[in-house]
Order: sequence, then structure tokens, then C-alpha cells
Amino acid sequence: MSILAIPKRLFGMNALKPEELTMKYLCLICAETVMEQMPEDVAEQHFKEYADFTQAIRDSGHYLSCNRLLPANAAITLRVRGGKVTTTDGPFAETKEQLGGYYLIEARDLNEAIQVAARIPGAKHGCVEVRPVAEDERTLRTLGLANPHDSL
Repeated sequence: MSILAIPKRLFGMNALKPEELTMKYLCLICAETVMEQMPEDVAEQHFKEYADFTQAIRDSGHYLSCNRLLPANAAITLRVRGGKVTTTDGPFAETKEQLGGYYLIEARDLNEAIQVAARIPGAKHGCVEVRPVAEDERTLRTLGLANPHDSL
């Protein structure tokens, strides 16, 4: 395990400039307790922390998207085997921690993405997985996100 020193300037993090090369990172927020399971006053404070964090990364240019997920008991897991769809109520894995939400951010590199993700309020109560988004030419072309003629 690696422990990174988080600079004190984070809330005043240097804003990304449009001409800078950046990568996208998905920050998956996991916790044992989700908003619906918190006392109302604790949940209200947590919502405020998320609102402040979201505004800060909007201002710094790191924000692309985010959302909160309903608790795992609202999930459906599906599988397709031999052309047949089967579904199971709830998440695939039995675990104490559940996926509570995500942020899609833009950062100069993994170190900067980690610095941004370390400020996600849920990191204090659970964990945040930071994963680079695949943006290679083949992936972008397959998903219809690149001009197929660009590589000609």
C-alpha cells in the first residue's frame, strides 16, 4: 500500500487549461453505510460535503460527471448464457461495502486524479477506486466516439 501526501492547496488546485493533455478517470465510491442508512443529520452533512466537493472540482475543471446510486438492495444482476437472460435481485458479490456512486473526472495524470479522489467525502468513510478510462483509438471507434476515417 502506498500513502501519498495530499498537498494542502487542494481546494485551490490549479485549474486545468483547455489546451492541456488530460486523461479521464472513473472514481468509484464504496462504503458500508449509504445515505439511506445514515441518521438524517449525518446524511444532511454528508450531502453538504458532496455539494462543496462537486462545486470545487467544477471550478477547477476536473469535473465531467457524477451521480449517487441507490442502495445495493435496489440492484438487479443479470447474466446471458446461451442466449437466455437470467436475473438475480441485489448485487453480484456479497460484501459489506457497496458501490454508492461515482465521479468521472479529468486529470493531467494518475497522481492528480488520486489527489482529486482523495477529497471525495466518501473516502473518509469507505474507499474510492480510481480507474483510468480506456480512450485508445480502437475503443473509441468501437463505441462510436471517434471518426472512423481519422486513422486512414
